[in-house]
Amino acid sequence: MWVVFALLSAVFAALTAILAKIGIQNVNSNLAVAIRTIVVLVMAWVIVFVSGRQNEIAGIGQKNLLFLIYRV
Repeated sequence: MWVVFALLSAVFAALTAILAKIGIQNVNSNLAVAIRTIVVLVMAWVIVFVSGRQNEIAGIGQKNLLFLIYRV
């Protein structure tokens, strides 16, 4: 089953890239990336709060936090 999910993920990633190119023809690429990043950030926090995981932030260890920041 994971193979199906992997293939669907690849297909949707490709579609996203194609549709993004079509949709932002007259927009500066840096501006487009900034706007998309804001949307992803907001959606990620919505998922955290909807799933009730916001209390787990305090439990992230220093080593894990440094790894998460460094890997960006």
